[in-house]
Amino acid sequence: MAVQYPQIGKWFRRPGGALFEVVAIDEDDETIEIQLFDGTIGEFELDRWPELFVVEVSAPEDWSGSVDMDPEDYAGKNDGDIPTGFHDPLSFLDKL
Repeated sequence: MAVQYPQIGKWFRRPGGALFEVVAIDEDDETIEIQLFDGTIGEFELDRWPELFVVEVSAPEDWSGSVDMDPEDYAGKNDGDIPTGFHDPLSFLDKL
């Protein structure tokens, strides 16, 4: 099996089922930073990568796993109304 090289934004699965995304590669420290699907941040030494036997997979369809939010946290509280202050996405900018 060919080694799957780490690439920022790519998703991988380790043997045993751990699903994670590569979020950073630090060439100075020779580390790869990952984020597991549940939001946990981890790090591997760059030279250990081939020993992990990871397989590249497609990104999960349910993005909310790493956000640590329940559906009722991001669902509207006002029966579909937009919360106050969110009508104009640029309203928080200083106006000259």
